[in-house]
Amino acid sequence: MNNFKLSLLLVAAFMTLSKCHFPPPSDPPLTTSVESLNNELPATAVSFNFNGNGKGKNDKPLNNVYTEASLENFKFPEINREIANGLRKQLKVLKYQKKKGLPSFNNVDINNAKLEKTIRELLSQEGKKIPQVDKSLSAYQIKGEDGKGNVFFTGYFTPVLQVSKTPTERFKYPLFAKPKSNSGRYPTRAQIDGEKVLKGKGLELAYAESLVDIYFMQVQGSGIVQYQDGSRELFAYAGSNRHSYRSIGKYMIRKGYTTPEKVSLTWIKRYLHKHPELIEEVLFVNSSYIFFERAKYQKTPKGAGLVSLTTDYSIAVDPNYIPLGSCLLAKVPIIKNNRVIRHEYRVLIAQDKGGAIKGPGHIDLYSGVGTEGRKKASALHHYGKLWLLLPKDAKQSEIKEGIASL
Repeated sequence: MNNFKLSLLLVAAFMTLSKCHFPPPSDPPLTTSVESLNNELPATAVSFNFNGNGKGKNDKPLNNVYTEASLENFKFPEINREIANGLRKQLKVLKYQKKKGLPSFNNVDINNAKLEKTIRELLSQEGKKIPQVDKSLSAYQIKGEDGKGNVFFTGYFTPVLQVSKTPTERFKYPLFAKPKSNSGRYPTRAQIDGEKVLKGKGLELAYAESLVDIYFMQVQGSGIVQYQDGSRELFAYAGSNRHSYRSIGKYMIRKGYTTPEKVSLTWIKRYLHKHPELIEEVLFVNSSYIFFERAKYQKTPKGAGLVSLTTDYSIAVDPNYIPLGSCLLAKVPIIKNNRVIRHEYRVLIAQDKGGAIKGPGHIDLYSGVGTEGRKKASALHHYGKLWLLLPKDAKQSEIKEGIASL
């Protein structure tokens, strides 16, 4: 999703916290057979039949939001130093979250104590090539977007935006702090950037070259700005105008500007820069607007969980289905030429949320800072699978141990 936000666009309507939400791609056939790919897979890779967009071909319907599965059937990934550091931050996420109001589905009870026990169990396996967690943890598959376990993975990142502290001929588009409102009503995007209703109110934080650049920083929920003297500053999520989010990607498809196979963050940005006459038409479709604030004591982006995000492991979720502070086993889609060539097992940590992340069928994977992060985020709009990890209760462990001794 902040998506670093605090609630983000990652809370208010974007893709991270509101992240940009693009429609799933169609199902192009893989040009390379799944069988040949499986012969050269890394240890954590997943072998099963899937379409080019990552959806499994023979998946069966799941009746519940969570369906228990045995971890004995998984190649559980190594808890390396990077994910271990993220797990330690996850303990802090739990401290910051309310202890009540966590989701409960189909008699699967979720509470902070269970989430903490899961984190500590994973940390106890740090550095082991083959983690032994099947006796201590249970996995609950999330039903996904289609009710068959297929979860839509998108990505978000921290952009680096060139700005000026004062307006110039080149840098003339302002990034705004959040205005005060006694009524709780805020202007739309068209009113702010088109009618310039906030001009001269002392809310300008910096000035960028393009409304498109500002828009995509808002989509990510926060960003690093770089001034003309080379100095940098983190602009964090400060709230939204509380207007509903609309996908500009879907709008561009309906208008015939692009197709579902082409649409991505990078493609939209390039297209609008080539067609500046369409910028306001397209951007103003989305009335939602994100405001920023200078993060004086913060150097790295944070999510709604209030901890620094971990590249390739932190995810933005809908906390009504996946609680912040939880850990998940994932089949992450690995992409080449806009097709899924394989899936990889990875432990993911829920540390962010976003207005465009709704239900159990969509998550946003944090892809890092700058150009590399943008490339990875833009490429990811494919399907994988997710399992919520929770500790086994005493009865489950006793039954399992009894069966093993027979």
